[in-house]
Amino acid sequence: MIAHLQRASDTAGLLTYLYGPGERGDHVNPRLVAGDGHGAPIELLTEPGSLSYLAQALDAPVERLGVRAPARPTWVCSVRSDPRLPDLTDAQWADVARRLVSATGIAPDGDPGACRWIALRNQPRQVHVVATLAREDGGLHHGYRDAFRLQAECRRIAAELGHLATASPPTSRAQETSVPAPPITISSEFSGSVVAKGATDDLSAMILKHAGFQQIQDWHGRRHRLPTTTPVADQVAIASHAAEMLRAARYDVALAPSLDVARMSTPANPLESYAAGAALLQITDAIRSAENGEGLRRAVDQLLHPEHGALERVREALEVAGEHISDLDDEAYRLADRFGFAADFVCSAQSELVDSEDELRRVGGPSRSEAEAPTRSSNPFASRSAALAVSPAAAKAEVATTAFGIDVVESVPSARPPRASGPRR
Repeated sequence: MIAHLQRASDTAGLLTYLYGPGERGDHVNPRLVAGDGHGAPIELLTEPGSLSYLAQALDAPVERLGVRAPARPTWVCSVRSDPRLPDLTDAQWADVARRLVSATGIAPDGDPGACRWIALRNQPRQVHVVATLAREDGGLHHGYRDAFRLQAECRRIAAELGHLATASPPTSRAQETSVPAPPITISSEFSGSVVAKGATDDLSAMILKHAGFQQIQDWHGRRHRLPTTTPVADQVAIASHAAEMLRAARYDVALAPSLDVARMSTPANPLESYAAGAALLQITDAIRSAENGEGLRRAVDQLLHPEHGALERVREALEVAGEHISDLDDEAYRLADRFGFAADFVCSAQSELVDSEDELRRVGGPSRSEAEAPTRSSNPFASRSAALAVSPAAAKAEVATTAFGIDVVESVPSARPPRASGPRR
């Protein structure tokens, strides 16, 4: 059963056409089957010579609107039934017309201020419903969703009459693989609601309803939708669960990435498998947030402690890794040596930073030149002798001069300003 909706501006001309022979002379026995004129004798006005009076009776509420009347006030709905099935009687078509004007809001049951309408037949397997959009109470009928409501009601009527097409016989597995069915698409619309399209058979519809979708039957066909009040987290969970069940039933499902739990879920902590790295990041953050030298010393101590510091643990780990490589494979001695060299480098780094605690405490305090000025020795020879005593270069030079029999006379250098310490290269 299919409904076709139109609007017209001339009620009298429309009735003349419907009650006439038609463009191809196919109108047979035009007759009124139902209607509501709100007191107007519409049954008596359906004679060929009285159609103008019938049009005036239908247009009376429109005339009362004056300038508020719409340009096309006449509402026309033509309904056809399946030509392969037996035709309905006039009483059945009258009931169809009443249900359609009630479903669209043209003339709801028990509404005294509804619109005026008539239903007439002039061909087999169809009925024409003519109404005017002006209501008896002075209002206007707004037909924004009339087409949708008409198709939905026609489908319900056809289902009650047994006129819906029966399901096709099941196909073999070979046919299913050779001619695959279109996938069931689960996606989010711009309005934010989640819609599942393509579930045309009863099994997929049952799975979607079981997952939490609501079934909608309209002129677009069968669709499934989640209520718009569903929270986003629940939408994702329901859509993913429905996709899993449909795939388990061998349906091809196209699930939007925004509704896929597997794609949306991310580890709570991306460094969860690198606990040591995460701990070092915490030490780095503590170093960055140090407000003075003492705070910096405490943070750096986590790295430089001779027994429990991070560098000592790294050195031990590299050393053990090299030893274990040698135990597992004698031929991998080159790789074991590389780990051993790396452990030595870490040890050198530790040695370079030994006894740096006092200097870290003084970071941010008075400058070193000012702090050391009162304690410097006034004897330049003592300072130079002390420096040479601990200098490997001086010791090497002394050995060389002794070996060649050269006597080195120590001269007093001229006083020079101390050179500012800079970054080591």
